[in-house]
Amino acid sequence: MVRTVVAGLDGSPESRAAAEWAAREARLRGLPLKIVHVWEPVPEPMAQAPLLGAETQQHWSERVPREAADGIRLRHPGVEVTTEQLSGRPADTLVKAAADAELLVLGSRGLSGLGGFMVGSVGLSVVAHADRPVVLVRAGEQAADEHRPDPAGIPSAATPYRPVVLGLDATSPDDSVIEFAFGEAACRETGLRVLHAWNLPPYYVYGLSADAELHDEIARQQASVLAGVLRPWRQKYPNVEVAEETPSGSPGMRLVEASHEASLVVVGRRVRRSPFGAHIGPVAHAVLHHAAAPVAVVAHN
Repeated sequence: MVRTVVAGLDGSPESRAAAEWAAREARLRGLPLKIVHVWEPVPEPMAQAPLLGAETQQHWSERVPREAADGIRLRHPGVEVTTEQLSGRPADTLVKAAADAELLVLGSRGLSGLGGFMVGSVGLSVVAHADRPVVLVRAGEQAADEHRPDPAGIPSAATPYRPVVLGLDATSPDDSVIEFAFGEAACRETGLRVLHAWNLPPYYVYGLSADAELHDEIARQQASVLAGVLRPWRQKYPNVEVAEETPSGSPGMRLVEASHEASLVVVGRRVRRSPFGAHIGPVAHAVLHHAAAPVAVVAHN
């Protein structure tokens, strides 16, 4: 089966930005793009209303992805674009639609003035349940935002990509998350900035002021662990320039800071099957809501 890049589209500005990002990603990967539009059947009493009849709803559900696809074909020649209309609960339907995809791309409303996302219930549910990587893209995201400014300081899609940022717990790394990040950096022909943030164990904190060398020793240990984890990946991707960083502090905060100079932020999500709902973890949650760049969440065991 041919893998595809899947974009969820509901006609909103954020979903249109996501579809544009997905088209650029499809071109980079040499894959086709599938635009999926999901509509929820209205309750029977409402379906009988003149303005909400089944024919009217079907007309709009077909028009939205068709017009979006036509525009993307014009702006991204060479990318094969197909559309699919599905009905059902949006989150569940999108997860199923992306089961065989290379990745799923969704939109999130930007938080004005805060440089972050407002991730809705559908987006959070998809991220929490999808087995495939999910990318969240802010409304208003432009191709130039992912590239370095030109020599005059003007945003331009003609300059090299900003680096990909990977948030990694080097003490329990997962190969699928690391490989996704290296692959994204490789296809963009840019560098990979790997952040492994750490905090002192609680029983060290009180002695830190009396022994400043303790912090430095732990920092060296963390750097050594990260270097060991990345060594085989550097060999596998020799053309990807890697910057290893092991700052102390909140991993989520460090990644949000790094996102301002990134083309993409990659984080992992440990798969947890729970009858009380799915969880995405505090680091992924913080990055999803506050990053200034698109965020890829990669599920792993």
